Amino acid sequence: MEATIATENTNAPVRESDGPRINREIKSKEVRLINYNGENLGVVSITEALKIAQEVGLDLIEISPQVTPPVCKVLDYGKYKYEMQKKKNEAKKNQKVVNIKELKLRPMIDTHDYEVKVKQAKKFLEQGDKVKFTMRYKGREMSANDMGKEILNRLVEDLEGIGKVDSAPKLEGKQMFMIVSPA
Repeated sequence: MEATIATENTNAPVRESDGPRINREIKSKEVRLINYNGENLGVVSITEALKIAQEVGLDLIEISPQVTPPVCKVLDYGKYKYEMQKKKNEAKKNQKVVNIKELKLRPMIDTHDYEVKVKQAKKFLEQGDKVKFTMRYKGREMSANDMGKEILNRLVEDLEGIGKVDSAPKLEGKQMFMIVSPA
């Protein structure tokens, strides 16, 4: 007596758990089918859709599971994964990372030092980075925190047109912060 062992098709594509459902994983009874040429075949039963995909040697991939009935497309799963990865990489490449540059000031800052800080801030803002101004107080300077606020307000005036204030000057402990982003 010979025992037969049922084996799965080893050529069937292996799907990641976070990807779209393919072939027999699609649980809907009916699907809106788009064939490999991109033609809309309308609403068909899942068995018919699987049969159409099998006839051309491709996979049935669930493209839009949230609609009723779900939209499925007849494609090569490996090629579909490759295209999705390419789109993802392209989107990542076009993404702009915003950095925050910090400039530290003191309430008793000299005129030339102030001008250097303004010049640096303009350069950072033109590059598309946000600038965080930190006004540090030491000792008795805390009693004159309105001087620091005046300097930060003067910075806002000097950077007008180049940057806009994200968060107004606020005092936290012995420091006053202000964030300016590109206009």
